[in-house]
Amino acid sequence: MTKKLLFAGVATALLAAAGAPALAEDDAKAGVTQSDANLTAVINHDRRKDDNARDVYRNPAETLAFFQVKPTHTVAEYGPGGGWYTRILLPYLSANGKYVAVNGNSDSINFSSRAREGRSKSWPERFPDAASGWTGIPADQIAAFESDEVPDEMKGKIDRVVIFRSLHGMLNGTRADSELRALRDILADDGMIGVVQHRANADASYAMSNGTKGYLKQDSVIALFELNGFELVDSSEINANPKDTKDYEKGVWTLPPVLTNKDQDRAKYQAIGESDRMTLLFKKRS
Repeated sequence: MTKKLLFAGVATALLAAAGAPALAEDDAKAGVTQSDANLTAVINHDRRKDDNARDVYRNPAETLAFFQVKPTHTVAEYGPGGGWYTRILLPYLSANGKYVAVNGNSDSINFSSRAREGRSKSWPERFPDAASGWTGIPADQIAAFESDEVPDEMKGKIDRVVIFRSLHGMLNGTRADSELRALRDILADDGMIGVVQHRANADASYAMSNGTKGYLKQDSVIALFELNGFELVDSSEINANPKDTKDYEKGVWTLPPVLTNKDQDRAKYQAIGESDRMTLLFKKRS
């Protein structure tokens, strides 16, 4: 697979177009920093008009603040998928930091078809164009790698790694240990890794908390990270949802935004909202 080393470069006019200076002036009166104001501008930009409905459940400003993400950081987003957080992180970091997209090692996956294997293995080449279409930032300024192909010169240079709602996928694919160790290698010595994950009840059965339903126990996630060279810095209830009963036959995908049961009890699940989530911050253990 071709390695692609494409770093975020000169700032675009995205924040200016979003009216960031005026917003920063208003926010400064309330004691909000320029970087906070720029993040607010990015979150409120028209490019996210289809994403905004999820903000009430995903709390992006508060979550990134908890992860201590700064606009000067180099941030790796693991498994960016459809780009919900990419449309925030990439514009936010484009002026003074770097955004790096990281996907799992495709060589460790058993694919059900050659077509799926081809899509997975071509992801590092395809993602920059997709992210450019989402954000307007040139594709040649966007870096994308599989976790085992991050260039040596980038290892130990990443300030933050963020993982949103995908730990269960690592575990289901028996790749969690190898992926977390690869992510540890790319973190700076003082770097940290932020995690948001669907949360099972502490007393949940194995069947409801082993990841196949999307949910994991918070203590189990902490133990997994400790096993792979991390220690917990802090936890937050930013993304908690006490309405989530976590007992669905079809797992977390019963809830929005997937609503896998389609019209069956649709109003009920929409009233619950998205899943209850743990929000955890880890650092490398020496």
